[in-house]
Amino acid sequence: MPIDPKVALGAALPAQEFAWTASDVQLYHLGLGAGARWTDPGELRYLDDRAPQVLPTFATVAATLRETEPPKVSFPGVEIDLAKVVHGSQEIVVHRPIPAAGKATSTGRISEIWDKGSAAVIVQETTVSGSDGDPLWTARSSIFAKGEGGFGGERGPSNKSELPDRAPDFDVLTPTLPQQALLYRLCGDRNPLHSDPAFARAAGFPNPILHGLCTYGLVCKTATDTVLNSEAGRVTGFRGRFAGVLYPGETIRSRIWLEGNELTIAATVVERENAPVLGDVKLTFSS
Repeated sequence: MPIDPKVALGAALPAQEFAWTASDVQLYHLGLGAGARWTDPGELRYLDDRAPQVLPTFATVAATLRETEPPKVSFPGVEIDLAKVVHGSQEIVVHRPIPAAGKATSTGRISEIWDKGSAAVIVQETTVSGSDGDPLWTARSSIFAKGEGGFGGERGPSNKSELPDRAPDFDVLTPTLPQQALLYRLCGDRNPLHSDPAFARAAGFPNPILHGLCTYGLVCKTATDTVLNSEAGRVTGFRGRFAGVLYPGETIRSRIWLEGNELTIAATVVERENAPVLGDVKLTFSS
């Protein structure tokens, strides 16, 4: 059985030690399209050679930057074919600004497993501490495994949130490049779903799709640039649910509502009649 909830639920994930450099941060930001405004001082802070500012979403790739093999969905009590898996949601809570270079250790566990009938949802929680032992960030992510439900578990909550009943405060278009996925995969996610047309078709897509975490980072950067004057260090948290696919070369439309120190965002695909791509998006920030 691919999922054994008695073994998987609460299981500890292997601790990891990893490090990153300013060049790694620059590469990640380039994978999100940083540098398009190549003379803008705020934009260039993402690409500074010595101390680039770091988007909190860098946390999603910091531990995997050196990986060159496709990821495996293999945890205690969980063995699933990669072609059946899509990212469900992602949340990062930043405890302090992420340094431009550093060393860290992660510890984590499988915190929840939900049985959706035709699919299973597996939730992981990870805490990352710097070399000084103090927490840097906490990550919470879920994967959606098609065809792996029906094991008799609880269905789980529905976390859909409503958008504010008024016009957005900001409405921004973010273009992506045709080669966006091929560039972003250098950050460590070599899943062939994003680069191999035959693999993508076998998984049910007409062409390779953009990494969900690339879309996640793109929307975070758009909101940071638009509302926070490109000050990445002010972002304290960012979460979203992957609501649809984005193909490289398409345009993201981000409608943004500002309420206190929180942004609510709806991200859609312009070329496909504003089909949703990222939902239930919240960004929190310091004053």
